[in-house]
Amino acid sequence: MTAGHTAIVTGANHGIGAATAEALAQRGCAVLCTFLRVQDPPDPGTPEAYRDGRAQDGASVVARIAAAGGRAMAVEADLSDPAAPAMLFDAAEGQLGPVDILVNNATGWLADTFAPLPTDRLGRSLRAVSAASWEQQFRVDAMGAALMISEYARRHRSRGADWGRIIGLTSGGDLGFPEEVSYGAAKAAQTNYTMSAALELAPFGVTANMVYPPVTDTGWVTDAVRAEVAARRELIHIASPAEVAEVIAYLASEEAALITGNVIVLR
Repeated sequence: MTAGHTAIVTGANHGIGAATAEALAQRGCAVLCTFLRVQDPPDPGTPEAYRDGRAQDGASVVARIAAAGGRAMAVEADLSDPAAPAMLFDAAEGQLGPVDILVNNATGWLADTFAPLPTDRLGRSLRAVSAASWEQQFRVDAMGAALMISEYARRHRSRGADWGRIIGLTSGGDLGFPEEVSYGAAKAAQTNYTMSAALELAPFGVTANMVYPPVTDTGWVTDAVRAEVAARRELIHIASPAEVAEVIAYLASEEAALITGNVIVLR
């Protein structure tokens, strides 16, 4: 159970982040839902539902949590800003209590490539790897996540806490992430930071893990995606955000004390 704890969930305005915030709140956890509204340009390979989800604020998530009797607040923050972590932790501590659960879910997702292709295999627009694409991805998925962990660790140690949970989300693999090159590389960096946190913060009662979801329908799944999943034996399920959130919520629970330093692959 997570009753009596306080969590920050990043990217909590839609998809896995929103589902995780609700799952934690259902278990008695107070939740700060942080988000950044993103206006993605129209793309023939990306459904409007996905773009709409990225553009909304966190008010509807907080309203659903409150209607179910939970405690939550929403704060908009750009995790590419180094000042964001301190602001978010201050906000959570001021209204909800000391943060002992951190879920690094937010992403600066884009599709970029080294190959001169206009679209990826799913029909989504591609761009060439550039300083701009690298910065958009790494400032959120790598730097932002690392600074959130650092702020968490500093405050955890300063108050003498002895229990905590850090969970991140990843994708890609040992052979990179073709057609999502910077995304895969930034997630690899976040994984490395999180594994270091698992070892360095273990003496302070903190576990740290990464979750690698299966294809998850956060609004971007099209018929082309479904066909891709059906054609590849290693892609077994198309998950819902709520299914992934249940795994994250378990990792944030008291019962998951022995699970740390892992990349947990869901299929």
